Amino acid sequence: MSDPLHAVAERFAQAFATVAGDIADPVVRPSDHADAQINGALGVAKKLGSNPRQVAKDVLVAAGDVSDMCSSLEIAGPGFINVTLSNEFLSIQLQSAMNDMHLGVHVAPTRLTAAVDYSAPNVAKEMHVGHLRSTVIGDCIVRLLEFVGHTVIRENHIGDWGTPFGMLIEHLIDMGQDTAAQELGVGDLDGFYRAARNAFDSDDAFKDRARARVVLLQSGDAETLHLWRTLVSESTRYFNHVYRLLDVLLTDADIMGESSYNDLLAPVVERLREAKLLEVSDGADVVFPAGFTNRDGHPLPLIIRKGDGGYNYATSDLACVIDRTERLDASLLIYVVGAPQAQHLSMVAAVAAQAGWLTPPAHMVHVAFGNVLGDDGKMLKSRAGDTVKLAALLEEAVERAAKAIAQKNPDMPEQERAQVAHMIGIGAVKYSDLSTDRVKDYVFDWERMLSFDGNTAPYLQYAHARMCSIFRRAGIERESVRSVSPIILEPREHALAIRMLQFDSAVWDALEKYSPHRLCTYLYELATDFTAFYEHCPVLKADTEEQRLSRLALCDSAARVLECGLNLLGIRAPEQM
Repeated sequence: MSDPLHAVAERFAQAFATVAGDIADPVVRPSDHADAQINGALGVAKKLGSNPRQVAKDVLVAAGDVSDMCSSLEIAGPGFINVTLSNEFLSIQLQSAMNDMHLGVHVAPTRLTAAVDYSAPNVAKEMHVGHLRSTVIGDCIVRLLEFVGHTVIRENHIGDWGTPFGMLIEHLIDMGQDTAAQELGVGDLDGFYRAARNAFDSDDAFKDRARARVVLLQSGDAETLHLWRTLVSESTRYFNHVYRLLDVLLTDADIMGESSYNDLLAPVVERLREAKLLEVSDGADVVFPAGFTNRDGHPLPLIIRKGDGGYNYATSDLACVIDRTERLDASLLIYVVGAPQAQHLSMVAAVAAQAGWLTPPAHMVHVAFGNVLGDDGKMLKSRAGDTVKLAALLEEAVERAAKAIAQKNPDMPEQERAQVAHMIGIGAVKYSDLSTDRVKDYVFDWERMLSFDGNTAPYLQYAHARMCSIFRRAGIERESVRSVSPIILEPREHALAIRMLQFDSAVWDALEKYSPHRLCTYLYELATDFTAFYEHCPVLKADTEEQRLSRLALCDSAARVLECGLNLLGIRAPEQM
């Protein structure tokens, strides 16, 4: 671990144990008065019936010579130990971290296989702004998991099965397969779906055909399956267009639609029956997981098979658990879905555990998120009052970014401007989402998210571009300073070094809490610390050549950490803006 606070914690944990034995549990955190503050003496003193300042003094004696790490130690208040790290220690730690391919971020001590369920659009329906959060949060979590060494299986659980496909296939037949494919291919999925729904609601003959078609689909009729595959294929082409715009990792290979689990639905029922968990309630097959009740305090059922013999989401989700734990051998099942699904997923997990399909260490995690709101505080809508289409929103983001770049850098070549506009526009949308605590709603604000000031993607991207520009002006390659051991003398150099060494903690903090906004906060603080360093510590006009190379090495290190952090968020870092 490269975080110097971890090193301090380990060294002083031993000292506290020497003084107080097993009851010692010191906490090391950043301080306004020093680099770190060690808390714990007060709690130990209460348990021992001693004076906290005396405990702190005893701890310092037990710690012995820590000059290899600390330049000063001071006892403050009721036994707080203020620690200032030595510049030499920071220099050694930073060079070690920068020589590591993960920039000092430690790999997971236990490698897991994780299945991440996210995005999940519906066939023959356009992706809307509601899909944004699941897709970008899920993509970030996948990147974080892979970065620390876990094996990740991306699962795009698209809606590609069920009763609506009867009317969709019949509408496809009425239009003609080629015409329908062309309409779907240009992305007018909503228009296609609405026309099918209107025909179903207004034409009894069409309704009868649609219901008969569902039976053919579920029985595996070859021609019906061919038509169904056309719908799925054309919809997938559209999904891929959106994913390319968003710069996410999802591909066709990650699609595991509802249809993939169709053959597992009946076995779910039988296995629950064999486990003696299945009961009949109002004609339906249900399971009553322990601990779930309705408003009246009565046991709450999870419906497995409806009275008419049809399956539902619970059946499919239990089939997913079986498939992910037994076929994929995943021990970590992550569901990046909206907060309203919390109770449903909790009940699915409880039933899966009771049935023996989800046994430790295997477990489910619901990564819940709030809504995207308009400036009126309500769900974001288009000017016409419709749900905002995700592709249109992303395209508008790129257009707005292109205009901003044209004003900021009018001499940039058109092709390069288009590439940078895509990075900035898409990055702005994603960062605005990811930098918000995921459990909260947030207001979609074009002006704020595209601003080059404040905690935004353009600000971080511009900071990275400025770091890179220093080397263009210096006329040297960044790689040439990576063997330089930084000489840390000034307070801003000291602060920047500590911040870069906290990358390890920032990554793990975001991952362990499944909260990308924590990584966003760290990257903003890193960019802010770099700005202070750059303004107060001349780089190209440093006093000596040795100092110049040292500061160039710090610039390169900051750029690498910032670029890596943005990449973990799924955001590109341009070298010029």
